[in-house]
Amino acid sequence: MEKVKTHESEISVEERLRALYGLQLVDSEIDKIKTLRGELPLEVQDLEDEIAGLETRLGNLREAVSTLDKSVQKKFNEIAESEALIKKYEEQQKNVRNNREFDSLSKEIEYQNLEIELYNKKIKEFNMQIEDKKAVIAESEATLADRSSDLENKRAELDKIISDTQKEEEGLYKKSEKIEAVIEERLLAAYKRIRSNARNGLAVVPVQRDACGGCFNQIPPQRQLDIKSRKKIIVCEYCGRILVDDEIIKESSL
Repeated sequence: MEKVKTHESEISVEERLRALYGLQLVDSEIDKIKTLRGELPLEVQDLEDEIAGLETRLGNLREAVSTLDKSVQKKFNEIAESEALIKKYEEQQKNVRNNREFDSLSKEIEYQNLEIELYNKKIKEFNMQIEDKKAVIAESEATLADRSSDLENKRAELDKIISDTQKEEEGLYKKSEKIEAVIEERLLAAYKRIRSNARNGLAVVPVQRDACGGCFNQIPPQRQLDIKSRKKIIVCEYCGRILVDDEIIKESSL
């Protein structure tokens, strides 16, 4: 549902300041919940990505082993064919009519024996490749098991935090939306911009001990009086945060 903004002229500067500080309080509470989750969401995502990569790698390795197994079997079949030809040629040698036919068959037998040697060499190479890939598969499977266990633990930890804070977080987001609805777009955009650039997410800060509550630079006395008068929105000339006086802080609560 589209938010209905209160017209800027309908609320005073003081009311805007109170709304902004109230929004800051709510957003800071949401930040605390996100801080409680810490890096868990990113860690879960990283583990999911790593596991997906490992599974893809294992799939490729297993497919490669399967292809090599077929190549080995093909070479065994070719050896059997060559052995059958050798047996055939040896039988034919018993019935030759002259030395030329015998020598010709001998050359065929020699050629098939060389082929068998080549096939056995290929089988040896393929088997070495299979062993290498199986070693990588075993290592990858162990890594996958570790990462899957880590992911299960991280997910359980994250799910518990989400479960414990979900109701509170939903309530805070609703409160945040309600407050945002009474702040004009331009001022709300400025607040969000300042907040996104602030290291601690603070866009609205009080003047404390004559200094900005965000960057701790001193605020001149006349500027402090302007802030207390609540006649206009005043920002820190050093960090750009919106400044409010102590009385607004004391009167505000979640």
